[in-house]
Parts: sequence; C-alpha cells; structure tokens
Amino acid sequence: MVFDPASLKFDVTGLIPCIAQDHSSGEVLMFAWMSEQSVKRSLDSGQVTYWSRSRSAFWVKGETSGHVQKLVEMRIDCDRDCLLLLVEQQGPACHTNRRSCFFAAVRNGEEVEVLEPMA
Repeated sequence: MVFDPASLKFDVTGLIPCIAQDHSSGEVLMFAWMSEQSVKRSLDSGQVTYWSRSRSAFWVKGETSGHVQKLVEMRIDCDRDCLLLLVEQQGPACHTNRRSCFFAAVRNGEEVEVLEPMA
C-alpha cells in the first residue's frame, strides 16, 4: 500500500506531533510538529523537516547548526495522529547543545539536570 501523508490526522491547525528518536540507541531526542508538506519533504529528501510554529515556516533540522537529522524510518501511531521518526542525529538535537531536549528530570520532587551540554 502506498503511503499518503493526507491519510494522517492533523490537528485543526494542520499539524501533527512528532517525536524524534535515535534509530540505534532508542534515545528520545526531541519533540516537534510537522505539517503534511513537511512530512512529504522529509520523506522525499531523507533530511527531517519540521514546521516551526513560532516562525510559521519550515524548519530543516540542522540547516543552520549543522546538527542534521537523517530520516531512517517514519512510524505512524495506531490513531494516525502522532509520528515517531527514527533518525540518525549528527551532533546535539537540542538548541541548548545537549544530545536530547529531555535533559531535566523530576526526582523526589526536585527538578534535576540529567544531561550536560555536549563539548
């Protein structure tokens, strides 16, 4: 069956939530939004393209930082309203220069940093 991005369930603003995960380690790297067109661009180019809500523009991951995400596989959840991207991440995924955007944890009621910025 040929995949049609229009078959996904986008929200009222035309976006779908997306989690990026390292394809080899399983580490969750980041969360972002995609539009139908950014899904198509990512599949066509192999380089992950998100939709930036703050800029109302396409955001090719790493186009300014060099920390690109190569798309290895796109997975669709059972309700077709969320995506999981298995990626090959070059450098940090987070704008704070950390491998993952999920660098803070709540432990025993305290917020603690669990990932240091990359050197």
